[in-house]
Amino acid sequence: MKSTLLLILLMAVVTAGFAQPPSPPATASVTINGKAITIKYSAPSVRGRQIFGEGGQLSKDPTYPVWRAGANAATSFHTDADLDIGGLAVPKGDYTLFVMVKDPEKWQLIVNKQTSQWGLTYNQAQDLGRVPMTMSKPPAPIETFKITLSDAGGGKGKLQLEWDKYIASVAITVK
Repeated sequence: MKSTLLLILLMAVVTAGFAQPPSPPATASVTINGKAITIKYSAPSVRGRQIFGEGGQLSKDPTYPVWRAGANAATSFHTDADLDIGGLAVPKGDYTLFVMVKDPEKWQLIVNKQTSQWGLTYNQAQDLGRVPMTMSKPPAPIETFKITLSDAGGGKGKLQLEWDKYIASVAITVK
């Protein structure tokens, strides 16, 4: 009996150790003109909750209407090249990405110079700048938040955020 109980307890501990966190870490990366661009974030899921708008999950964050573009730690952005992101000059280096989501139909990407902070720490004075994102609707709601970076050729690319009922994108140009 003791050995059976011990075996069950051991299996529970091992299973819990391999369980995926509610917002697992994720990475998006692309190489454009030989220069790497990388975003590291945590990918939350809808799980039946209202996400955007008044009363939504994001409106409960102390930084609302600014969102960390993910969950847990702030979303990190690294570029090996000087970039133009939607008209904003972004020198090569490390940044944090946030998104203004007060109006869920009109997102603004925020590139912030402060790095390595928790996601609920936002200092507007550290903003490098903000750019409007192009909005579209997915054919069906997107359960798990996803960021993609893509190469469009000719030194150009796209940064795209997808979650719930929204897709937001912005053009990237390697200088």
